Amino acid sequence: MHVVVLSGAGVSAESGLATFRDSGGLWEGFSIEDVASIEGWYRDKKRVLEFYNKRREQAATAKPNSGHRAIAELEEFFRVSVVTQNVDDLHERAGSTNVIHLHGMLREARSEKDPEYVVDIGNRPIEPGEKAPDGSQLRPNVVWFGEAVPMIEVAAEAVMKADVFIVVGTSLAVYPAAGLINYTKNSIDKYVVDPSVPDMYLTDEWEHIKKGAATGLPELKEKLMSNL
Repeated sequence: MHVVVLSGAGVSAESGLATFRDSGGLWEGFSIEDVASIEGWYRDKKRVLEFYNKRREQAATAKPNSGHRAIAELEEFFRVSVVTQNVDDLHERAGSTNVIHLHGMLREARSEKDPEYVVDIGNRPIEPGEKAPDGSQLRPNVVWFGEAVPMIEVAAEAVMKADVFIVVGTSLAVYPAAGLINYTKNSIDKYVVDPSVPDMYLTDEWEHIKKGAATGLPELKEKLMSNL
């Protein structure tokens, strides 16, 4: 059986990583438009690098929570694909082995001209003037507002093959990720793990577990295992 998990910022928030949605449009003094758009990058590359260097440092100190671990532990019993909107590597550090990052990864840098040139930089900062082999500035390998989402087709293919589909920690307010729920097969088991109602229309085919990821996912894991 193939279990597909679509995860968002709410999962990482329970590991202490702040989210834009909770920040009211500001994040430690940075506006979303200034640091999460290609226009912001060309206005002030140094500011954008500073912001993501700080995020990378914060993510490095965060620990996977029981929600991340519950998803990873499902691999003992099922084929599991994780489609995440998060740019941290907490799913991988929890033990998940098949993670599709829709919006890139903090621990990677890429050429600003060639999106195919990507390098793993770990937890270190990207410095202004640090260049890719093509001579262009290295930038965070994250997808900003207004940019294409290169992994969306890979994610859609995984969702189409799901026998169980779990949505956790995302309001499903941002496209194209929100549209992935439309790729599921008919009559499969669908779950939403969220203490509030997401920005999606929940039909009767969805079971809503009204808890946070760290509590709701371990419970859902036990339920799925009991159905084996």
